[in-house]
Amino acid sequence: MMTPRLTVWGLEGIPEIVAGDDLVVRIGEAVDAAAHNDPDAALRDGDILVVTSKIVSKSEGMQVPASEREKAIADDTVRIVAERVHPGGVMKIVETRQGLIMAAAGIDMSNVPEGVALRLPEDPDRSARALCAGLRQRLGVDIGVIITDTIGRAWRVGQTDQAIGAAGLQLTDDLRGANDANGRPLHVTVAVVADEIAGAADLVKGKTSGIPVAVVRGLGRLVRDLDGSGARTLARVGDDDMFRFGSAEAYRLGYEAAMAELGEGRIAASTKQRQD
Repeated sequence: MMTPRLTVWGLEGIPEIVAGDDLVVRIGEAVDAAAHNDPDAALRDGDILVVTSKIVSKSEGMQVPASEREKAIADDTVRIVAERVHPGGVMKIVETRQGLIMAAAGIDMSNVPEGVALRLPEDPDRSARALCAGLRQRLGVDIGVIITDTIGRAWRVGQTDQAIGAAGLQLTDDLRGANDANGRPLHVTVAVVADEIAGAADLVKGKTSGIPVAVVRGLGRLVRDLDGSGARTLARVGDDDMFRFGSAEAYRLGYEAAMAELGEGRIAASTKQRQD
């Protein structure tokens, strides 16, 4: 049996992206140039392109003046999950219009021109489908596309990349019903391979290298048709969301509910006494 092998490399040669740029053309040109210098870098069926959301947002014209960042955060917020005051102002963890839980609604000011803030793509899954379809047609290979952004996590320090948009690939590996290496049945294990791929790709893209796209090879089993589920389906919603609010917010809501219930109890007792 062949040992599983995963290869990840950054795609160099993509110029600074501006509003209106066609990413299919820009990425396609970089792929062609890489293949000219190294035939092994030519994309193959089963490869996965991992694209930072910044260049998608730039191409879609999602830039706003830095002075309007707070308004943009408010516009892109569905609900506030948690707020904390710090010396520089108020940090807000929010649910975005795209269904993501992110600091400042994912609106960033790194790797953009001075005085500019960048919103997330309007619909990352739609953007991924268009990019995947265009590149498949241009390059003549069946690939998958993941659009990523950086997030913090509730129980871990620092940040990592996750899939916020995806097309042309299976996003999870559902192992429920299978057995582990010792023959024990797995009951709850669903590996979110889209996020694992996003994290692996960020090791070669990075935040300071100027390489916004990576190629992941070795996971062709995950590549699918374009009509599959998008990354938005990975969000926990409704009763599955056990951590809907931050700890301080949950405490406050619980306290307010308890006080309201106590007040209603006092009113009911007072009413009963008057009736008696």
